[in-house]
Amino acid sequence: MVEAPVVRALTAADAPAYREVRLTALQTDPLAFITTAAEFAVRPLPDIAVRLDPTADAVTFGAFMAGELVGILTVSREERPALRHRGNVFGVSVLPVARGRGCGDALLRAGIAHACTWVGVTALHLGVTETQHAARRLYERHGFRVWGTQPDAVRHEGRGLAEHHLSLGL
Repeated sequence: MVEAPVVRALTAADAPAYREVRLTALQTDPLAFITTAAEFAVRPLPDIAVRLDPTADAVTFGAFMAGELVGILTVSREERPALRHRGNVFGVSVLPVARGRGCGDALLRAGIAHACTWVGVTALHLGVTETQHAARRLYERHGFRVWGTQPDAVRHEGRGLAEHHLSLGL
């Protein structure tokens, strides 16, 4: 029997483990993220810790297997009054050793459930680069639908990548 991941909101105390998972994700799958591994590597741990503590409008969830952090996802609510009905999912990654074990699914369920607690939020939005087929399939399994594609949205080593914009009505 495969162990189910345990998902919980991360706090500042999780910053060292979060930093390790995030940096590994940026190094192993650079086409999936706008932030580069080099950019992230120089961020001071205290700055990362401050951003991890949950707020009324943002939470980073972690998926744990055998007590180790193996996946992350952040969900946030827009702050500006005209956009308060929107939430965003970003920074999603699961370490290669934990893929195919339900971590991404559990993280996305937690993020969607949390967004549903925000009064007035009617939709969640996210972007996924054209190279991230497994991630897009995960999002679509949870009801996200592509509403547009931006060509040449991001550049990696001179290569332009399209970004698919997806949304989920809540």
